[in-house]
Amino acid sequence: MKTAHELVAEAKAHVTEVPIDQAQDAIRAADLLIDVREADEFAAGHLQGALGMPRGVLEFRLAGNPAFERRDLRMVLYCKTSGRAALAARSLQSMGYLNVQSIAGGIEAWVQAGLPIVLPEQPSFD
Repeated sequence: MKTAHELVAEAKAHVTEVPIDQAQDAIRAADLLIDVREADEFAAGHLQGALGMPRGVLEFRLAGNPAFERRDLRMVLYCKTSGRAALAARSLQSMGYLNVQSIAGGIEAWVQAGLPIVLPEQPSFD
């Protein structure tokens, strides 16, 4: 039986991972930026313009929406550290999507590089 880490390594062998120093350019060139983390993780902070589609429902959301039918859509995926995004990207490749990438290191690498994220607005107590 394979471990989760083995599955991630196998997925990463077939998926293009964008280094963090090239991530902003990849996002600008993409049709879709997808955060595959869970809804509470997305709500705590995400990349500007990202769509929140947790890995567990990603395939269903894409397949169920005519806006996402084109198999040549350029997609960039990310998660916390890159494992879930690699697994999701591999799954999308299996569905026939041709231009799927993931961000190496995920949102953690993004934040460590000093790049901006969208944070939830804090209520005003004034």
